[in-house]
Amino acid sequence: MAETINAMEDLKQAVSKEETAEVRKPKRDKLGRAYATGKRKNSVARVWIKPGKGNFSINNKALDKYFPRQVLQMIINQPFEVANRVNEFDVVCTVKGGGLSGQAGAIKHGISRALNDYEPELRTALKKAGFLTRDARVVERKKYGKKGARAKFQFSKR
Repeated sequence: MAETINAMEDLKQAVSKEETAEVRKPKRDKLGRAYATGKRKNSVARVWIKPGKGNFSINNKALDKYFPRQVLQMIINQPFEVANRVNEFDVVCTVKGGGLSGQAGAIKHGISRALNDYEPELRTALKKAGFLTRDARVVERKKYGKKGARAKFQFSKR
């Protein structure tokens, strides 16, 4: 049950409890890096960020070598743009599974979560942009007796 506030002293105590609410602390390892896992479709990305000059290493390759399409590079850089931290962090990540689009989404999710761990003040901006939420959409499985997930075999009258 909720407490009833009768006197002004009770009100002050209640307000002071709210002000001392949870203050998030940065989560960093001994080397000053933040780690997070990002997921999208069937792709899983393990992401480490540390202060640097904006270098990317994806499966030991440069960003433009691993993702030649500009759209995918833009997707990966979105969390830094929203947080106003462009070219301030070096990113090292390993990504497995899925295709290039899913992998780019997984890296974006991982970078967002790692930024949230490195600087908890960025949480509101990242959350508002929807980058901390895992996109749960995956390919629907094929059903037995059907041609695909939903497609049926063509009906023949004769």
